[in-house]
Amino acid sequence: MEAKEFFEHKLSFEVDADDVMEELQKGADLVIVDTRKTEAYEQEHIEGAISFPHREMNEKSVQKLDRNKTYITYCINPGCNASTKGAYKLSKLGFTVKEMLGGLDWWKEEGFPTIGDKANAPQPEDVSCNC
Repeated sequence: MEAKEFFEHKLSFEVDADDVMEELQKGADLVIVDTRKTEAYEQEHIEGAISFPHREMNEKSVQKLDRNKTYITYCINPGCNASTKGAYKLSKLGFTVKEMLGGLDWWKEEGFPTIGDKANAPQPEDVSCNC
């Protein structure tokens, strides 16, 4: 595979926070999915995101989802792979999905807002990804 094809392929499955915000501002029909535990979502998440922990994704639990939409998964930061697990499970179940690189940390680094009990709070060094 040539470099051009490799990067084109990679970009079809990954997106960054700035690209997500740009698409949302254009009115793109995206569903932002927080793949962490519900407790972590309640503390802080991207406004408009749904809480759908990757551990709960299965054929039955995805029945409520619209298969015509594109799903963007995220976790807390690059040290957590809940977004990868969620993207894998959703894609395996037939959904169009991309993983948002950097998760919530990089979203906030771009200056984008969050909501929840601890919205826009800096991430403590000793906290787990909570996924």
